Amino acid sequence: MRYYYAEHEDAYRRLRERGIRQWSALFEAEWGGGVDAFPNREFLERALPRLALGDPRDVEVLEYGCGTGPAACFLAGLGYRVEAVDLIPDAIEVAREIAAELGVEVEFAVRDMCALAGEPVRKQYDLVLDGYCLQSIVTDADRAALFAAVRERLRGYYVISTAMYAPDREYDVGFWYDAETGICYQAGAPGDAAVERDGTWYRPHRRHLRPEALHTELESAGFQVLSQEGPDGGNVICTRA
Repeated sequence: MRYYYAEHEDAYRRLRERGIRQWSALFEAEWGGGVDAFPNREFLERALPRLALGDPRDVEVLEYGCGTGPAACFLAGLGYRVEAVDLIPDAIEVAREIAAELGVEVEFAVRDMCALAGEPVRKQYDLVLDGYCLQSIVTDADRAALFAAVRERLRGYYVISTAMYAPDREYDVGFWYDAETGICYQAGAPGDAAVERDGTWYRPHRRHLRPEALHTELESAGFQVLSQEGPDGGNVICTRA
């Protein structure tokens, strides 16, 4: 099982069991937003007018790591033609329920974007959206595969919101942050992409890069960074280079 699967499978199972509609509500005790509130909404609302995509009815959007689909439903409500994928079936089931309740059309599917690189490309998109998925794609190989899959399918803009390195971020006991790579590891049993350090096995958990490192990574992956903003530099707009 891939290192990023078990955590998300467990989280979305608990989310469904408790009748919760969003990832943020599961982990943030003070979260009070509804299905129309999601972490990257403010940035997305600022970014869309700058992209000059034209009539939403003619704009093809792909969101990966969509979770329960709040951003996908938001865009569909504005008239965009939206496809959204997540690797966890429970997340997609809740997303479909929410879209039906809101009366919006989104083509949801269970897919792992890291597995799409090199597969035949059936279409390209005017907008590819990452709303806080990228930090959970940790290893160099997986991030390269993800970026390749995006690049092959992109004809317009790649819009990313991701968690970044923060000097005041505190990691809990059992976590190890490697400042050289930006990878946060979690102690656990040996498994996919695990590493051993001082007799303890650690699994990849998150990747929190500094702004300049993310910028360099995206350029090396074949993108042109048009803008990078936010308190930690985690809101990015790219095109293919």
